[in-house]
Amino acid sequence: MAGRGSRLRPHSLTTPKPLIPIANKPIVNRLVTDIARILKEPIEEIAFILGDPAFFGDDVVNNLEELAESLGAKASIYRQLNPLGTGHAIMCAEPSLSGPAVVAYADTLIRADFDLDPAADAVIWTKQVERPEAYGVVKLNEKDEIVELVEKPQEFVSDQAVIGIYYFKEIGDLKKELQFVIDNEIINGGEYQINDGIKRLMAAGNVFKTGTVDEWMDCGNKNVAIDTNIKIMQFMITDGSDEIKQEPRLSNATIIEPCVIDPSVVIKDSTIGPNVSIGAHTIIENCTIKNSLIQKSSSIKNATLDEAMIGNHVKYDGDFTKISIGDYTIME
Repeated sequence: MAGRGSRLRPHSLTTPKPLIPIANKPIVNRLVTDIARILKEPIEEIAFILGDPAFFGDDVVNNLEELAESLGAKASIYRQLNPLGTGHAIMCAEPSLSGPAVVAYADTLIRADFDLDPAADAVIWTKQVERPEAYGVVKLNEKDEIVELVEKPQEFVSDQAVIGIYYFKEIGDLKKELQFVIDNEIINGGEYQINDGIKRLMAAGNVFKTGTVDEWMDCGNKNVAIDTNIKIMQFMITDGSDEIKQEPRLSNATIIEPCVIDPSVVIKDSTIGPNVSIGAHTIIENCTIKNSLIQKSSSIKNATLDEAMIGNHVKYDGDFTKISIGDYTIME
């Protein structure tokens, strides 16, 4: 999670993308919790690879330590100070690379429920897609084992796209191959890639299987983040989650479910919902808002919003509809 999330600006200018809330919970918190639920076994350690301490500071570290502790695990914090690729990022956590492990990129959310195949040395999570030529996909043999990774194939290989979550029965094997990649300067796209380590494992005879997810939800830009916010709220209803229940302070206001609203929120003379999340200590007055994501400590007045994303500590009074406003912005 060392990237700066440039596609999600202005929201990622002051808040690291993995900590931007989806349905009032940071992306990374939701991802790690979902992975823990899928694994169905205790987690001893969660290693987080962060970027520059000037951006990923003590508040980020504290959040991640609390997240790991909530799952009965210890947190290990590592830094990738130069953006040298996914393989390099994993090797920044070299002291933690032993035993069974999951590797995940902290910018997507998933919905899945399956058992890991005990015959597999590794599992690559995939999602069936309609346009495989736009993705990196897996090639399977007659045993449904992964035998090749193909990036954006021009001819049909499979419709199973790699989503950026991997399981290794012994991640020390991946560490060995990635060290070879770095030592021999095997570079693709100007970076050291996890795929080059995986390809070496396949060539050595390691068995790779797919773990197919039901939903793969991106949070990379404003529009898809709003879509993911809506989907997560729908799943929370299906799951009977307590998070979907809110008791904000209402004055002549109507809430149309589903919404996730912090109890400290004040709403006056407004209609909120459906599909709206609102963070703590925000004040909404004389507004109609739907299909939107609003963060903490903001003040929204006299607005009709749809598909809007508003950051923290924003003051907004206006008549634009599909807005994207970063932290500490004033529009009055």
